[in-house]
Amino acid sequence: MSKSSIALNAKAAADGLIDLTSLDVKWLPRWKQKCNGKFINPRRLVNESNNPKDKKKIYSLTMFPYPSGSLHMGHLRVYSISDVLARYYRLNNYDLIHPMGWDAFGLPAENAAVERGENPETWTKLNIQKMKQQMQLMLTDYDWDKEISTCDPEYYKWTQKIFLELYKHGLAYRKKAEINWDPIDKTVLANEQVDSEGRSWRSGAIVEKKLLEQWFLGITKYAKSLNKDLELLEDWPSKVKAMQKNWIGESNGCEIKFEVESNDKSIKLPLNILDVFTTRPETIFSVQFLSLSFDHPITQLYAKNDIKLKAFIDRLNKEDDSEKSKEGYQLDGLYVINPLDANIKLPVFVAPYVLGTYGSGAVMGCPAHDIRDFEFWRNNMGSDAALIYTVDPINETQAIIEGSEPYVLKEGKMNINSKILKGLSVEDAKKKVTEELKLISMGDYKTNYRIRDWLISRQRYWGAPIPMIHCDSCGVVPVPDEDLPVKLPHVDALLGRGGSPLAQIEEFVNCECPQCKKPAKRDTDTMDTFMDSSWYMFRFIDSKNDKEIFSKELATKYMPVDQYIGGVEHAILHLLYSRFISKFFNDIGLYDNKEMKGEPFKQLITQGMVHGKTFVNPKTGKFLKPDEYKVTETGDAIIIATGEIAGISYEKMSKSKYNGADPAECISKHGADATRAHVLFQAPINDILDWEESKIVGVERWLKKVIKLGVEIANKSETGNMIKPNTIVAPITENDKLLHNELNKFEIGINESFQKNPSFNTLIAYYMKYTNSLNDAMKLEDITQSYIESKYLDLLIYMSPVTPATCEESFELFNYRVENDESKFLLEAEWPKLQNAVEAEVPYNVVVNGKMKFVFKADEAFMTKTVEECHEILLATEDGKKHLEGEKIKKIIVKKGTVVFMTEKPKKSKASKGKK
Repeated sequence: MSKSSIALNAKAAADGLIDLTSLDVKWLPRWKQKCNGKFINPRRLVNESNNPKDKKKIYSLTMFPYPSGSLHMGHLRVYSISDVLARYYRLNNYDLIHPMGWDAFGLPAENAAVERGENPETWTKLNIQKMKQQMQLMLTDYDWDKEISTCDPEYYKWTQKIFLELYKHGLAYRKKAEINWDPIDKTVLANEQVDSEGRSWRSGAIVEKKLLEQWFLGITKYAKSLNKDLELLEDWPSKVKAMQKNWIGESNGCEIKFEVESNDKSIKLPLNILDVFTTRPETIFSVQFLSLSFDHPITQLYAKNDIKLKAFIDRLNKEDDSEKSKEGYQLDGLYVINPLDANIKLPVFVAPYVLGTYGSGAVMGCPAHDIRDFEFWRNNMGSDAALIYTVDPINETQAIIEGSEPYVLKEGKMNINSKILKGLSVEDAKKKVTEELKLISMGDYKTNYRIRDWLISRQRYWGAPIPMIHCDSCGVVPVPDEDLPVKLPHVDALLGRGGSPLAQIEEFVNCECPQCKKPAKRDTDTMDTFMDSSWYMFRFIDSKNDKEIFSKELATKYMPVDQYIGGVEHAILHLLYSRFISKFFNDIGLYDNKEMKGEPFKQLITQGMVHGKTFVNPKTGKFLKPDEYKVTETGDAIIIATGEIAGISYEKMSKSKYNGADPAECISKHGADATRAHVLFQAPINDILDWEESKIVGVERWLKKVIKLGVEIANKSETGNMIKPNTIVAPITENDKLLHNELNKFEIGINESFQKNPSFNTLIAYYMKYTNSLNDAMKLEDITQSYIESKYLDLLIYMSPVTPATCEESFELFNYRVENDESKFLLEAEWPKLQNAVEAEVPYNVVVNGKMKFVFKADEAFMTKTVEECHEILLATEDGKKHLEGEKIKKIIVKKGTVVFMTEKPKKSKASKGKK
């Protein structure tokens, strides 16, 4: 751009005529040209030329998106956070990894392809291109040379290799299991994908139970380390760690063996001992029954010959919330013996609340000391059924009416019914029972975990095929490494007939056994997409490697991820699976991570959701479309059809609530910088953000003020030769020093806002204060021109991670009187070095009884002293003695630039009163 054009822009800026939306269009192509089209941040060219040995590594990663085709305000928020941090690290010369890719497999693409009658690959690739363009509109700068897509055969080749490594180490196995079946999407769901109401997390359908051969990963073998090593994650939100801890569900207790007997000697029991885990072994003499799960071997045996039992199981399997049912089915003639008293024989029930996936699928029932057992016992044995209490309350306030309710408190003392435990505390009784059981080999200490092995089989097309072959002669055989990847067969269109789409493609299914060379069949399931995302952070480090999953040297250098940024909704599924796979990599020597014990993420930053302004008809509860209401000047929303006032709230953005906001539309109206700054300024990172676009005007005014300020500073220059970025100019005059110390406080705050716990709403508040201080300083006469120029450039560099286009424009207009060098960019500068505060004297007007008496100068610490100390300091001065010595002081007020004294006025004499 010519010097005259820049001068015209400077004049327009000085007059307040600044179009923020034009800045992205202007600077984006210039940055790209400077960076040879590879990226959009010129600072990266500087970093590449610096010695890598001098750099500290940092791996800053954003959870990669599913390529749905459009980015929403939640994406804008998380990508703005991520980009601001990355730009800060580049300004500070870190060896930064900041990649982006696509979590591209999954059911939405498959469903969309069925609806459109096309291949999901076509739909997915088109969406990726759209979303990359949208990310560029946001001015986000990623390492696109490291880009990955999980649906790329060059990526899922290694996902399949990881599966084979898990299989080789005994952590991938196949078994027939009761699975969660989604009748709408016609696929298997992991337990984590079924909500508390028994519905599929994606389709919302009521989940059914089915028995199918499925592939599992043995995450339970890592349960102990996954639980214990949460303590290493000091920089994770406590609520996320609590959610993981609860999901892993570590329970310490005792496993008790109950001998099984049957009155029907013709029945051959599959086992003679039932192992039962309990956290309350002290209630051993309160046990009045045992319950078995539907899939327990004994249950399955009895169900073959007992029609009523089979009908009971079938009926409850179809019911919603069957696990909450208090129904039971007593197995006739079957009982177990209490291991500490052979005279106690206990009935055995089949109960829907017992999970076959937890412990051994058998639990003991203590109706006197457990509310669920109490209700089950009453429901199946009658309201008059006796209860055996073995634990008594410690004091009367804990007393209950025996027979009417269970005593469930953990503290208590053992009573006469507890036999050998009588008189012991609950804790001592737990130990004694366990030790007694150990002596007779009928029990021992045991730690149990609620977490189940990870079911990864999916009856879908759009996923990574499981690399296994089924041979009639050899059994299940792994696909050899040299035959990876097992590629998805191309289909022109998916028909959505249900079941596994791959099973319907003969040329894919039929193959040769790699061992015996006889005809065999491929596994037709694909992997859960969480498998793809469980290891992607490793592949980013070495995304072009075609010889191995990733380089051990590079992974050891860059892992763990220093900052992982994304939504709290992934607290259990993705984060838990990633921890498991990362620990597995560490254990088998794919990389070394001894300090963090294989943990993949050092710090987790979870941004809050973005909620939209929602308008509701208060009578019907119906969400209102934008054309169904109008907003008044007072902020009320009037329903056009009725004239009533609509209800207004902030809720999660969705199409059904008509409360969404399109980032691209917002950027087109306000510019990327204002949009980014607004979304960061509105709320702390972890909090929910109530999006209100109308409030963006405050950010726009500030950005225009910054641009205008640069022109005003340039206009004050006598020579027009402006200071260069990163030039340190010492403050000379007293006003320089005062400004320096004020800005120094903001600079400390700015730096702290990027540190351990980033805080970008306060960061932008510091930017605004910094701007206002510079603006105020321009009105002072004895401010050194070169000093204020240097501090203005510091402000632009500080702001550039958030508002790069505004800062680049401001820099150009700041230099409008200088011969323009289009190859120089503000974004090439480095982060300013923080300077120390300096000693500066502040003038104070000393006012006595409303009249200004003299001016006193003191350092800035004067204001922090007590009023008594201020009085003493002033009395020590010549002017202070003259105006204050001997005065009776009633009140002293010390504030910025002023000291006010109120003194007692001398009383007038009677003689003077009489004179006129």
